[in-house]
Amino acid sequence: MYKLNFFVPLEDKESVKEALFSIGVGRYEKYESCSFETLGAGQFKPIKDANPYIGKVNKLEKVQEYKVEMICSDELIKEAIKVLKESHPYEEVAYEVFKMEEF
Repeated sequence: MYKLNFFVPLEDKESVKEALFSIGVGRYEKYESCSFETLGAGQFKPIKDANPYIGKVNKLEKVQEYKVEMICSDELIKEAIKVLKESHPYEEVAYEVFKMEEF
């Protein structure tokens, strides 16, 4: 089992979540579409040759984003990253993957 965390602007949050849920991410035993969200502030500065979804090249941008956390089976993690990158609006998606152990 893995934990997939990613950062996404509010207006795209539900569509990215649904894309992941549709392949089985966020499923555990008798539950599906499971996630946790935290609102926060992100910042970035696009540099030369960037094509930013939000902001302008060489200008620091600060945006409200959600951190979304989901569980993902071992069998789906590579496909989940592919779907995340395809459904997310950012040119470079900020995400984390953690291997979870059962005790």
